Amino acid sequence: MLKGRTAIVTGSTSGIGLGIARALAQQGCAVMLNGLGDTAAIAELCRDLAESSGARVLYHGADLMRPADCAELVRAAEAQLGGCDILVNNAGIQHVAPVDAFPDERWDAVIALNLSAVFHCTKAALPGMKQRGWGRIVNIASVHGLVGSVDKVAYIAAKHGVVGITKVVALETATTGITCNAICPGWTKTPLVQRQIDTRAAAAGLTDEDAGRLLLLEKQPSLRFNTLEQLGATAVFLCSPAADNITGISLPVDGGWTAQ
Repeated sequence: MLKGRTAIVTGSTSGIGLGIARALAQQGCAVMLNGLGDTAAIAELCRDLAESSGARVLYHGADLMRPADCAELVRAAEAQLGGCDILVNNAGIQHVAPVDAFPDERWDAVIALNLSAVFHCTKAALPGMKQRGWGRIVNIASVHGLVGSVDKVAYIAAKHGVVGITKVVALETATTGITCNAICPGWTKTPLVQRQIDTRAAAAGLTDEDAGRLLLLEKQPSLRFNTLEQLGATAVFLCSPAADNITGISLPVDGGWTAQ
């Protein structure tokens, strides 16, 4: 379905970003990966993904906390893949602390990667999308772009900001053939969430399964974690012809979290 299209997926060497990159590649889309990791492991990941999908897969190590690197990432995709038809802004970090104990440097880092990088990458990608008359921007905003939780002030401020960026870009590009939407996942089995489960299990003397269930009980009524495959398929849908007239939405994939 996406053969001939090109995509940048930030934060795609693991977790949700990798799940989305894999889903796009399986639909024939050439993909530029970006994220952290061991050089040899990333090279192997690119080879494996290219072999399993038949799509072209490259990697760029842009530091998205630097605006110039965001622009360079888009330029590299245009030079090496022929363009950036799809931009998935997924990269993010987390820090947990009460507001009055939240370190200033962690606030700055979370805002820089989770929010400012979305702006800088989108700004760099839009001219090419407008020139081609087609584009898909998919922002991974989290359920915390819609609701609050304690001890996550920077993350929640950033993700609410991503929802706002999504709406503005959608309005500004409404007649151009470009859409901009946000996916707002609830609890998803990623390495980051697994570490939370492991910490809880160790502290309370629980099994991994019981600790995970307690995490779900707090927020997610379905009592099921999202899978990477589900979120990848959601991103593919938003890039498909069926979603040509869907723009500016923030789509919860949260097992009923925001229905409460």
